[in-house]
Amino acid sequence: MTADLIISGGTILSPEGPRPGSVLVRQGQIAALLPPGETPQAAQRIDATGLMVLPGAIDIHCHIRAPAYPQRGTVASETAACAKGGITTVFEMPITDPCCNTPDRVALRRDHFAQTAHIDFGLYAAPVDLTEAAFEALAASGIVAFKIFTTPAPPGREHEFAGLAWPQVEDQLRVLQLAARVGLPVVVHAEHAGLLARAADHASRLDAADAATHNAARPPLAEAVAVAQLLAMNISAGAKLHIAHVTSAATVDVLRRFAGSSDFSAETCPHYLSYTAEDVARAGVCAKINPPIRHASDRAALWDALADGTIGHVTTDHAAFSASEKAAHDGNFLTAPPGHPGTEVLLPTLLNAVSMGKLTLAQAMQLVSGAAAQRFGLPGKGRLAPGAAADIVLADLAGETHISEASLLTAARSIARLSHGARFQGAVVQTLVAGQTVWKGGLTGRPGLGRFITPHPQETAG
Repeated sequence: MTADLIISGGTILSPEGPRPGSVLVRQGQIAALLPPGETPQAAQRIDATGLMVLPGAIDIHCHIRAPAYPQRGTVASETAACAKGGITTVFEMPITDPCCNTPDRVALRRDHFAQTAHIDFGLYAAPVDLTEAAFEALAASGIVAFKIFTTPAPPGREHEFAGLAWPQVEDQLRVLQLAARVGLPVVVHAEHAGLLARAADHASRLDAADAATHNAARPPLAEAVAVAQLLAMNISAGAKLHIAHVTSAATVDVLRRFAGSSDFSAETCPHYLSYTAEDVARAGVCAKINPPIRHASDRAALWDALADGTIGHVTTDHAAFSASEKAAHDGNFLTAPPGHPGTEVLLPTLLNAVSMGKLTLAQAMQLVSGAAAQRFGLPGKGRLAPGAAADIVLADLAGETHISEASLLTAARSIARLSHGARFQGAVVQTLVAGQTVWKGGLTGRPGLGRFITPHPQETAG
């Protein structure tokens, strides 16, 4: 048996569990998983002795926004950061200027990404028209899912949010119903608009320089109530509903109470799993994220929810801003732009959790890879098995990842203050996309290697 590539000497995380052996790659796909000792001919060999051979991570929630905001990075810079972090497929959210909300704009985004992406990519779209024809047209354009907010568009950002902002509950129900008809998931940023408005009024009388004011302006109750409304509506709507960036113990409780009531899933992010509001206070407005980072009790509840399956995905919500954009609002948590980079800490955060006994390695990789492939209809990704894409990460579980401003590839490295100085047990050594190495101590793949990924809706799962 000849092949393009053989990865030998490592421990493979196969669907049946860890096993020693070799991965045989042919034409960008895994041709076979071989036991130790079998060494067929191959054009290239990688010695993975002492390393874990893992499926590449799939980041299902990322904001790149190029080319509208070049100061925040480019497709090349941010997908390079993905590759360094062991992410082999990224889903880009539709918030850019103009918003990605029509088939033509999906095509523009697809073509722009395809020029310089280092890894595979999928695109979300916003449903600007709540009609069956509009949903069918967007689905036909190849998007992975729809995205909406249950909040109004931020003032001055209406072009970025056209089709995203649906604060009225009757419109949210219509989105769920239409998404169900076309069979694609709908991902929701869930905060109750009315409760946020009341909280914002209260917070306007507090000290804007105090990080606690941001939590007061966007309280956990607003998230929990919005999620409960969506889950109640989805019992009848029957959509593949996905709740974005869960932050609080209150929302975890809601998810548990609705378990089994409809087809829904939920995610959280490394910053909610690693930090607390006290860390935000130390880092300043660079650490402002919507919804806010909460408290130690919320962080503990999120880890429990991952361990018991209440939350089934971990993703980055990577949102790059320039240093000047954050600095212009230094000392004002109410007006500062919300977002923090995260692509280079996603997999290290989960590997570190494995080293601490919080998760098994199989659980960790399901949270950042397998579950995403299943939920979003990508049967050729998220697993190491014959016929799957050769999207592979070689990881040293005994190694360490040290994060500093200088070590990061993202263009937003200077605002990544939450992560500066972080140390994780476990390190990404090499990243391969379709059998081609894109990261090994530095970028090795060419820009434009990444492919536009389209889903198979009939194969999406909970």
